[in-house]
Amino acid sequence: MINREEAEIQISELDLLSSMFPYEEEFIVTDQLAVAELKHYVENESAEMPSSKVHFILNVKPEVSKAPTVKFSMACALPFKYPAVLPEITVRSSLLSRSQQLHLNSDLKAYLMQNCSGEPCVLSAREWVKDHAAAYIDKELSSSSVTTSNATQSEVIMFTRLWIYSHHIYNKQKRKNIIDWAKELSLSGFCMPGKPGVVCVEGLQSNCEEFWSRVRRLTWKRILIRHREDVSLEGGGHAEIEKQRKFSTLEEKCFDAHGARGNHMDLGQLYRFLEEKGCADIFQMYFGIEGH
Repeated sequence: MINREEAEIQISELDLLSSMFPYEEEFIVTDQLAVAELKHYVENESAEMPSSKVHFILNVKPEVSKAPTVKFSMACALPFKYPAVLPEITVRSSLLSRSQQLHLNSDLKAYLMQNCSGEPCVLSAREWVKDHAAAYIDKELSSSSVTTSNATQSEVIMFTRLWIYSHHIYNKQKRKNIIDWAKELSLSGFCMPGKPGVVCVEGLQSNCEEFWSRVRRLTWKRILIRHREDVSLEGGGHAEIEKQRKFSTLEEKCFDAHGARGNHMDLGQLYRFLEEKGCADIFQMYFGIEGH
């Protein structure tokens, strides 16, 4: 349970980040409703505690003269007890292999545990990433002396699967956009309309991120990435990408709609569908209960 002092500290830190990084390419809050709930909780003594953690992304360009195009993305979430507990931070870059990414994130967590426990530390984490993250990239990937052809051969291809949660998905145009954009970007997965709405897309990391960029700009009561999976396909071609897919195409899935408006799906059928696809563990991430 969050107390108001912790909530006030979180709001102050978010305001500071917003003022320091005013542009969307630097700082993006991915769940504005969570921020609104947090502010309402701070400002109203009778308000219920927020229902979800604040999620945001900080993009960092390290000061590495030989690698001007390198960028790191910090996906951050503030637990209800933050700063009494550490923030949840995952650093990613298209130039990092899976092992490099794991090593970087492990070292960042160790740094925060040693230096920042009990204090607001997102800015400290960002500075650490800015100063140290580039060292985790292979020298042949960051050196400007590498030829374009060699760099292309060494490029690490990332396969991504995004699990998106929405308060509801009713609008027919939005549902059409989801299917059309997925087809355009060669993404597979599924969309479950109704309340709540569930969308899964999988494919090349850059295409998944483009899909998310388009979807989140639509008008939603609430939408966020509930879970993300990234797999490194070093040198992998089309066959390797297809091997990682759990879905053949992206299609809309309706599971015995019921309720006054016919907008509630049978979650038991959703669980069985996920189980068939080898994704049963995702059900608890969405709904907080074991499926059956």
